[in-house]
Amino acid sequence: MATAIIMPRQGNTVESCIISKWHKQKGDAVVVGDILFTYETDKATFDEESSVAGTLLEIFFEEDDDVPVLTTMCVIGEEGENISEFSPEGASAPAKEQAQEEKADESVEEKADDKPEAAATTPTGDVAKISPRAKNRAEKAGLDAAYATATGPNGRIIERDIAKLEKSGPSITKAAATSYVSGTAYAGSGIGGRITAEDIEKGGIEEALVPADFVEFEDEKLPNIRKVIARAMHHSLASMAQLTINMSFDASAIMEFRKGVKAKGEELGLPNITLGDMVVYATAKTLLKHKGLNAHFTDDTIRRYNTVHMGVAVDTERGLMVPTLFNSDRMTLSQISTNTKELAAQSKSGTINPDILQGGTFTITNLGAMGVETFTPVINPPQTAILGVCGITTKVKEVNGSIATFPSMGLSLTINHMAVDGAPAARFLKDLCTNLENFAVMLLA
Repeated sequence: MATAIIMPRQGNTVESCIISKWHKQKGDAVVVGDILFTYETDKATFDEESSVAGTLLEIFFEEDDDVPVLTTMCVIGEEGENISEFSPEGASAPAKEQAQEEKADESVEEKADDKPEAAATTPTGDVAKISPRAKNRAEKAGLDAAYATATGPNGRIIERDIAKLEKSGPSITKAAATSYVSGTAYAGSGIGGRITAEDIEKGGIEEALVPADFVEFEDEKLPNIRKVIARAMHHSLASMAQLTINMSFDASAIMEFRKGVKAKGEELGLPNITLGDMVVYATAKTLLKHKGLNAHFTDDTIRRYNTVHMGVAVDTERGLMVPTLFNSDRMTLSQISTNTKELAAQSKSGTINPDILQGGTFTITNLGAMGVETFTPVINPPQTAILGVCGITTKVKEVNGSIATFPSMGLSLTINHMAVDGAPAARFLKDLCTNLENFAVMLLA
């Protein structure tokens, strides 16, 4: 029996999703757990797995289509089944069928242009198997077709291969064309790296330096989430007067505390509590006395919150995500550690609910593990502040007339100076540093 696969609803606020990639095509065999397609909301990317086994009988939407949630995406069943009842309203031509039609059209056009080719002056490899249209385009552009990757029938170089080569292949001046040896690597000293007659006189460069199959650059289409991040960062910087304040504290206490927890954690059934978890815990508690930083700022209103919904930035392959620890000021250190790790895992796997990627009142971003000593975090609107956690460095201080070293952790606080002044921000940062330096005492409060 045929089964319809629908576009899932990821969160209550998501109305549609964009298809970023089909992993299966019409006619492919599918087993339970196979990834059918990848789709994106405006905040996250997800993979849709098949819940049934069979043959992918039809695909109703193409990559880059914006599809309403709960719409039928494709149908899985047995070959020969009637699936006409499943076709959704507004569905476009199936991606694979359209691609086949375009390929057929291209084949017809090439056959119409197919005429006996003149022998190439210096045919090497696949250059001898090139369509007239592709050859003409390569000559006009001054390109060596030997560097093209053939995608036509029977390994033939066709026009689209030359079009792709125009972005990365070696380009030759007209003066150099007569003496150029196809397939030879030359140092291009002309404008834009073009190969000149002088370059040919000097001879080819060593293969080890520039291999024949070397590609200078690769273009990658931006995923939707990267576009969203770009717009959000640009809007943040363009709409706020952002100021960053840097401060550091003696990290001896939290490092000693973590050492003790690590030694007894398994015995006590505690999670792997990190320094970052302790910073989140201390920040949530400290913010309650500095509500101007635990707030949202709009054109004429500042909304100060009586609870802390902490956004914790997570680095993923798909881009930066900021899941929210709702009511983090009411959580224990153990709960913060467990929940933060769970949200990070969901963000990295693409299974996080988009509703959790919003609603934050303050954000923490941590680059300390990468050795960053100070940086300028960018505020997540409409929040009024964001805290950057930096790495640990060794500093010196005077203790009872003697010089001693200590581990120092840096904190970088960016505020929206339209909503928060520098002095209140500095007082918050000072209180936070004090709490972290006396972490065990703060846990008893």
